[in-house]
Amino acid sequence: MRYSGFKVLVQGLFGNTGWTPAWRDPAPKADYDAVIIGGGGHGLATAYYLAKNHGLTNIAVLEKGYLGSGNIGRNTTIVRANYFLPGNSEFYSHSLKLWEGLEADLNYNVMHSQRGLINLFHSDGQRDAFARRGNAMINQGDDAVLLDRDGVREILPYLDYDNTRFPIYGGLLHPRGGTARHDAVAWGYARAADRRGVDLIQNCEVTGIDIVDGRVTGVQTTRGAIRAKKVGMVVAGRSGQVAAMAGLRLPIESHVLQAFVTEGLKPVINHVISFGMGHFYISQSDKGGLVFGGDLDFYASYASRGNLPMVEHVMEAGMTLMPMIGRARVLRSWGGIMDMTPDGSPIIDKTPVDGLFIDAGWNYGGFKAVPASGWCMAHLMATGDSHPVAAKFRLNRFATGHILDEEGTGSQHNLH
Repeated sequence: MRYSGFKVLVQGLFGNTGWTPAWRDPAPKADYDAVIIGGGGHGLATAYYLAKNHGLTNIAVLEKGYLGSGNIGRNTTIVRANYFLPGNSEFYSHSLKLWEGLEADLNYNVMHSQRGLINLFHSDGQRDAFARRGNAMINQGDDAVLLDRDGVREILPYLDYDNTRFPIYGGLLHPRGGTARHDAVAWGYARAADRRGVDLIQNCEVTGIDIVDGRVTGVQTTRGAIRAKKVGMVVAGRSGQVAAMAGLRLPIESHVLQAFVTEGLKPVINHVISFGMGHFYISQSDKGGLVFGGDLDFYASYASRGNLPMVEHVMEAGMTLMPMIGRARVLRSWGGIMDMTPDGSPIIDKTPVDGLFIDAGWNYGGFKAVPASGWCMAHLMATGDSHPVAAKFRLNRFATGHILDEEGTGSQHNLH
């Protein structure tokens, strides 16, 4: 069933009783051409583009819970292409272009809102760094506008401009940046992949990876063995655990990243705002809640509940930037399990096991990368070659020294 305004109207008149399930709930087959481990945004996008771009239909996505139960539903929904280094900049630029046509492509409303993103800077050094970043973005073909203090005040009058410790010098505006509805992204890709014949297998945990003579032959699951010619590992914070089933040790640590949402408020924040002195970022959802987050919890963990010290840290940064936020009541918080690489950049590559592919290490950039990640992973699995915009996301770069140090912290896990 394709969605349209007319069908929404008709279904509303008849009690919404005519809708059919958005996707099938098939039993796993014994044999597939390709299996994707992980039913989050990246995994579903990979399956969709394998079918759409490369004509493969005998594909299964295996998800240990329900589709979209992982990090795709545990983030702050930010979409942007304001990366600096070659290797990252062209990838996220490609992703943003895919975002801009995603709703038409999927025939699904993912609530993509290009409301603009502003990175604030608070010193001369930060201003120079963001000026360089803005020039790099423009050279890549994206948009960037350097704002002075008065320019920021005109757009964001509610910030604390009298803060003597962290004065606002200005900001870098990325007009095409914004947000999307995270759950809708998973649902849209799931529905579109299902329509192209992909089997979406829920409640099917992978417990082992079968390898014969250095080549993958399938996977073991809680719903039985499944043979496959190709297997893609797209499991975000669980990447290290799943890779270990194939005898691989990845340069990845799993950390918790918390996010928060307040009660619904009248529209006040029209942009996505990033605080340059506290790693605090905030936007307002379509339901009126203020959605915000900050740093990782800075300890390795597979628990998605987070801890109180980081809650306090994030709240302090929010109060410093905009004291008015102190009057809002926080409704809930959640934690996503982030797979952090030493250089802050992802991995999309073949593994030493023939037919086994890895898509991991998304750090803080996972949600915004969903379309391009799926596009490039599908290209890699179908052709055996890296897509040009993901050519530097090699697994062996940590051994050869060709790192993409986007965060500028060096190859040290404790400095993410």
